[in-house]
Amino acid sequence: MANDASTVFDLVILGGGSGGYAAALRGAQLGLDVALIEKDKVGGTCLHRGCIPTKALLHAGEIADQARESEQFGVKATFEGIDVAGVHKYKDEVISGLYKGLQGLVASRKVTYIEGAGRLSSPTSVDVNGQRIQGRHVLLATGSVPKSLPGLEIDGNRIISSDHALVLDRVPKSAIVLGGGVIGVEFASAWKSFGTDVTVIEGLKHLVPVEDENSSKLLERAFRKRGIKFNLGTFFQKAEYTQDGVKVTLVDGKEFEAEVLLVAVGRGPVSQGLGYEEAGVAMDRGYVLVDEYMRTNVPTVSAVGDLVPTLQLAHVGFAEGILVAERLAGLKVVPVDYDGVPRVTYCHPEVASVGITEAKAKEIYGADKVVALKYNLAGNGKSKILKTAGEIKLVQVKDGAVVGVHMVGDRMGEQVGEAQLIYNWEALPAEVAQLIHAHPTQNEALGEAHLALAGKPLHSHD
Repeated sequence: MANDASTVFDLVILGGGSGGYAAALRGAQLGLDVALIEKDKVGGTCLHRGCIPTKALLHAGEIADQARESEQFGVKATFEGIDVAGVHKYKDEVISGLYKGLQGLVASRKVTYIEGAGRLSSPTSVDVNGQRIQGRHVLLATGSVPKSLPGLEIDGNRIISSDHALVLDRVPKSAIVLGGGVIGVEFASAWKSFGTDVTVIEGLKHLVPVEDENSSKLLERAFRKRGIKFNLGTFFQKAEYTQDGVKVTLVDGKEFEAEVLLVAVGRGPVSQGLGYEEAGVAMDRGYVLVDEYMRTNVPTVSAVGDLVPTLQLAHVGFAEGILVAERLAGLKVVPVDYDGVPRVTYCHPEVASVGITEAKAKEIYGADKVVALKYNLAGNGKSKILKTAGEIKLVQVKDGAVVGVHMVGDRMGEQVGEAQLIYNWEALPAEVAQLIHAHPTQNEALGEAHLALAGKPLHSHD
């Protein structure tokens, strides 16, 4: 029994989000005796307050846009508005179905699941519900929460986080989104589709600033066309309530007013008060520090997911959790190549990438050793059918492999799987050009881009 002090598990996992449950499922599959401790619901942020619900909202927004714009496709439809309760019902049904499936998986793998708020009590134990759970190894996977800026209090009323935005009982008439990263532009996109007047404020020079600059500029162009306003390159100073909304002031004195302010400035690690430092675990600004094998400085403790300073993506958490489980089971493991992780921003249009940006490639290899090619989706039949615009940009080491694939356009997130293989297998443009891509598809654009880079363009100009 889990609460029997004489039981020593092979692996005790604190946190049942993407990284934690992936480690639990893989560890149990490999014969480890696993205890999984979660204070809320297995699935964590991604399933309940992140990836899944936001993409459901974005899809509902896409349906709204299609209804409004149906006549250009020869279909007469009437858009009557957003039924917020209906949207939440759809979103919650998606979450509920996946949650039940995940609970079934955990049970079928014979993982000992313990619901409660755990705390690391030693390098080999976690205290939960008044019991001490002993393990030969402990995995910390306590995730992250939305963070704010100094002096900006998220009150859940007019100044909200993404958690609040996902359960909002209305479509706001107007919204300011503070932060132009993935979370910010996804909510801006969904709200615009629902009919909200949206302004994004980003202190850096571009939206989605970690992406290749070309992708950022293409997204900015698309947002302008959609009527999504944004202010770039000036940082936030303060926010205050007005009679019926919120006023945001920037350091240059510019002011913006709206019904709600969504604070989307990133997520911070959940680590405070959980006994990590007392157990000797090395930390930095709340993050747990790990090596390439996800090992902390304490031999019996590992950490994964948003708790560690790697990419805050659910699929990164999966990979890190699996790596830890396989390492503990004695298998040979390979560290995660974080440049080789696919990244998708699910706004309209989608932004997808894998590998490094052109600027980073020039920094690493030298400007004279880097070749970049852009393939415009205007030459792609399926893109014409979908009425989407955008580009695929390839970054290549001269006479060598493709080291970056950067895509903007509808359904580009579905193309990033092949892009991942191109990058991770260090493919040459000529090798990808030999592959036959189905016509007409969005995927074909990836093939056409490589044909052009290999010096034999088909539906594009030399």
